[in-house]
Amino acid sequence: MSNRVRIGFVGCGGNGRGHLKTLSQMDNVQVVGVCDVQETLAQAAAEETDSKAYTDFLRMLDENELDAVYLSVPPFVHGEMEFALIKRGIPFYVEKPVTLDVKLGCKIAEAIKAKKLLTAVGYQIRYRASTAAAREALSDATIGLVSGYYWCGTGRVLMDRWWSDRSKSGGQLVEQATHTLDSMVYLAGEIDEVICYEAQRQFTADQTDVPDVTTLMLRFKSGAIGTLSCVSSLNEKDGNANIIDITCDDNWLRWTGASVELTHAGEKSALSAEARFANADEAFIHAVQTNDASAILADYSSGLYTAAVSLAAAESARTGAAVRIDEFLKC
Repeated sequence: MSNRVRIGFVGCGGNGRGHLKTLSQMDNVQVVGVCDVQETLAQAAAEETDSKAYTDFLRMLDENELDAVYLSVPPFVHGEMEFALIKRGIPFYVEKPVTLDVKLGCKIAEAIKAKKLLTAVGYQIRYRASTAAAREALSDATIGLVSGYYWCGTGRVLMDRWWSDRSKSGGQLVEQATHTLDSMVYLAGEIDEVICYEAQRQFTADQTDVPDVTTLMLRFKSGAIGTLSCVSSLNEKDGNANIIDITCDDNWLRWTGASVELTHAGEKSALSAEARFANADEAFIHAVQTNDASAILADYSSGLYTAAVSLAAAESARTGAAVRIDEFLKC
């Protein structure tokens, strides 16, 4: 491998553009190929990164010697591309959620394990200094209650896109509030059981089959309990997203992604810590360049776990029964 990590990139719209911007500013990265089913998006990204545009993923792989690939694609697209990369032994960074089908996700995870392939999943909030500070504060504490919130107006903004089709997005919990759910798992540990309720209160069935309000009850393996509420029907200018309140011993910790605050005996104090990397992209590139998997805070296996919890919640809402996560993840 040269001093610069040669990257192939798939998915040049939306979230992908943020990754491309970060990568193009890194001295140790060279984006050599960009791919999108919409040729105009691929061409625009190619011009911005001085790379070659593709609409055929396999052709991009065949024509370039790549050190790693980014898959910034919608949830319903996962599968064939991951297997193609695993077959070629190419490390990859894949956006969340990693799958809408747990059995498919298990097959991918097993293939990754057999190949001993380096992977990362786009749970970039894990890499923030605020998350490191919260983890440090909670390391020796007894956690009681974990309450997460993801309230926003995404449903109104994306009503005319694939996001409003549950078969393609999985819904707000699976596709968007997965960041909050993942952070709850990262801060408080794995989950034993989930119960979920959902409803359409603002949107109608002819508009979308995605619920606009969802609430989860969670039992963690540690014995802690939790809730997560999701709203997608607020005014697009309003929001209360990626917030987690945690009771720990006789303290109250509030994490917002950008900051973390501990309340004790009526006194509030901001907590701080030093993050190892500035962002998830830097961590992934470092891991690829050095083959140091410790740089990765969310690999495919952990990404599959978070996806499975949200999909188990959807199953609970459908059946009206609690779902055990370990049972749901048996493939």
